[in-house]
Amino acid sequence: MTDAAKKTTTRETHLSKSYEPVSVEARRYEKWVADGRFKAADDSDRDPYCIVIPPPNVTGQLHLGHALNHTLIDAMVRRERMRGKEALFLPGTDHAGISTQNVVERQLADKEGISRHDLGREAFVERVWEWKATYHDRITSQMKKIGDGVDWDRERFTLDEGLSHAVQTIFKRLHDDGMIYRAERIINWCPRCMTALSDAEVEHSDDAGELVSMRYGEGENSIVVATTRLETMLGDTAVAVHPDDERYAHLVGRTVELPFTGRHIPVVADEHVDPEFGSGAVKVTPAHDPNDFAIGERHGLESILIMDERGVITAHGPFQGLDRFEARSAIASALRADGRIVAEKRPYIHAVGHCDRCDTTVEPRLSKQWFVKIERLAKLAGDAVRNGDTKIYPPEMEKRYFQWVDNLLDWCISRQLWWGHRIPIWYGPDGEQVCVGPGEEAPEGYTQDPDVLDTWFSSALWPFSTLGWPAETAALKKFYPTASLITGQDIIFFWVVRMMMFGTYAMGEVPFKEVYLHGLIRDKEGKKMSKSSGNGIDPLEVVDTYGADALRYMLARDAQPGSDNTASIELAEIARNFCNKLWNGTRFALMSGATVEGDLPESPSLIDRWILSRLSRTVTAVDALLDQYEFAKAMDALYHFAWDDVFDWYLELTKPVLAEGGRPADDTRRVIGHVFDQLLRLLHPVIPFVTEELWLSLTGGEERGESLTVAAWPAAGEADAESERLVEALQHLVVEVRRFRDGQGVKPSQSVAAALTGLSDAGLDGQERLIRTLVRLDEPGEGFAPTAELAVSDQVSVALDTSGTIDVAAERARLEKALKAAQKELDGTTKKLGNEAFLSKAPEAVVEKIRTRKATAEADIARATAQLQRLDG
Repeated sequence: MTDAAKKTTTRETHLSKSYEPVSVEARRYEKWVADGRFKAADDSDRDPYCIVIPPPNVTGQLHLGHALNHTLIDAMVRRERMRGKEALFLPGTDHAGISTQNVVERQLADKEGISRHDLGREAFVERVWEWKATYHDRITSQMKKIGDGVDWDRERFTLDEGLSHAVQTIFKRLHDDGMIYRAERIINWCPRCMTALSDAEVEHSDDAGELVSMRYGEGENSIVVATTRLETMLGDTAVAVHPDDERYAHLVGRTVELPFTGRHIPVVADEHVDPEFGSGAVKVTPAHDPNDFAIGERHGLESILIMDERGVITAHGPFQGLDRFEARSAIASALRADGRIVAEKRPYIHAVGHCDRCDTTVEPRLSKQWFVKIERLAKLAGDAVRNGDTKIYPPEMEKRYFQWVDNLLDWCISRQLWWGHRIPIWYGPDGEQVCVGPGEEAPEGYTQDPDVLDTWFSSALWPFSTLGWPAETAALKKFYPTASLITGQDIIFFWVVRMMMFGTYAMGEVPFKEVYLHGLIRDKEGKKMSKSSGNGIDPLEVVDTYGADALRYMLARDAQPGSDNTASIELAEIARNFCNKLWNGTRFALMSGATVEGDLPESPSLIDRWILSRLSRTVTAVDALLDQYEFAKAMDALYHFAWDDVFDWYLELTKPVLAEGGRPADDTRRVIGHVFDQLLRLLHPVIPFVTEELWLSLTGGEERGESLTVAAWPAAGEADAESERLVEALQHLVVEVRRFRDGQGVKPSQSVAAALTGLSDAGLDGQERLIRTLVRLDEPGEGFAPTAELAVSDQVSVALDTSGTIDVAAERARLEKALKAAQKELDGTTKKLGNEAFLSKAPEAVVEKIRTRKATAEADIARATAQLQRLDG
């Protein structure tokens, strides 16, 4: 053994016999941060590669979706860092206006019995900042725990001073460009969160309600309308029919009496009405329905608000003071008593909007709010993808992107909250209005608008505000546009489109060159994970039990473009087992004297040429797949190269060579070292902790201050098709002989005399000694009398003498027992498949499973019968 090999075996003693993540991960992460491994330089001459983190809400903790997203981003950034780029993974958190305010308000109510109004705005906001300071470290520590390789010196918060400056700047610019305006419009209102919501913040579900048809007016002048929101009838200001509907032509222009109110409302003709739906007449409530608001504007109708911000009825009458749902029931009873209900359908399944934060039923409501004109911005965002400036992965997501961006309505950006970016509009004593930009002062005596901006307004600036915009910083010049955005498909409307709009508007170019949209995470049954369903998995618990690498590998190995992810504890265990296999394989390599010192041999053996060729193909495949964000396929390629090629075959094939020693063994030790060196580099972006620990032991790099985080990414060499063909033939021969021996009942430890023919024709003449060692075949001696002959291929055959190697009586007993069990299985499955009643009722999957069991039993019977016949011979 060479000195280098001896030195390597000494390093092996530093590795424990089994991998214990808890003893490695925190220590390694602290070392990376202390050594500045994740820092990016604004002034380097390296090509930039930047991904900004989708900022998690400062309110909560990382869930499995965060872990998936962070793993994929971190893997891409680590890889590009190893490829020599100035790689920046930029961290930060979001102030999460509604969510954070809700949390603090609940704390005030639960612990002190007060509301934010009792504190006042300034004191309440101060309390929220205190809450943020307390809980901010919780989420950042979790990011560290899963291995996020971020540049912590650049961490941002959507309400920090720099980002507040950026928000004021773009608001002022949009306002002065005539793209921000204030108007009364129907908005989505959450009576629980007490604020407006954008369309993207409303989740629709099919709810069971009731459809009530009721009669307005009397006799020939009466008309029937239907609604699922009965309480809104108190705010009706018209009934609308289609202009061509002859049934109601005599009523157009007349009025009907609105029950309970004493008001008479007109019947108007409007083409929006569908004469085929229901009675063909619709009630019009302009202050509580977007379609009705449009009808009201066309016909000059009054808009009457009939409930307050909490959904309580304020209209005069017997229903005043009732909650909207209480009023719905009370009005139905009153109409029923008055004989005005014509029909009731329940349950009536229809789409209902819910607040995506608290699940409260959203109330369409007329309100004066601030809006962004979207048409120009949406065109910029749409054209950027159509022109190829930004490429979306998977490509089929482009259709969904265009469906949204091409049909956007103006964006309601004001929120009736206290926590957030205060709208920089100030009002004078006589109704004057001024937009105050950064560094400007409002005139004396003016008061600021009480509302804050939608959280997504500041998040839309994230790719460039975090780099210093509006200042022309070195970071902005170096890293904008960012290389890629990796985020969930469910956030494409909230965030992706808005960043595309603001980036192209403010910067004149797209915020990222590529967008990869991954799916949701589901359990092994295909159900969406959620706390309410009880099928969620806490990623931090997975880390504590199996390690961060296992969590990351599980998530990356199922991340397929266009598909949802599957996660389960069983998959975490499989990922942990792979990390353990990697640990044990590397320990074995070190014990075998593997070394990375010196050049690769000039004339490697067939087996060494084969593994180097397989390595080259793996590097090529992984690079191509990761470039297309095919994480699952890349991980699958690495898994099979590591487990099948390296652990199962290569290490076994090298054992005889290493045992013999000499120059061939030294050459193989160098190849083993190279293969493990490259394999650990390839796996590092996804499983960084275990690979760092192993790589430093393999290379001795820790003594030189090295780290796998900045080691060079593998470069693919030339593939050697001939060596792969020959080793594939060798593997086939070994597998067939082992299968034959097993079928004959020969113990694995027993040697059998055998004659090999045709090896030269197959190109394996130089591998006979290796083959005999692998399958325990002795050279045939005098009097060699084969009892069986195995045709491995058209070229190679093996004649074996198994006499005296097995206990015939014991083997016959074993085979007869197996035959009996297989026959019983065959009889049972045949009976089931012959039962027409069973076949007609059982699911096809069940029937197919029984067919498979029957085929397996038939094969087992044939195999056992043949083996018994050979024993008799």
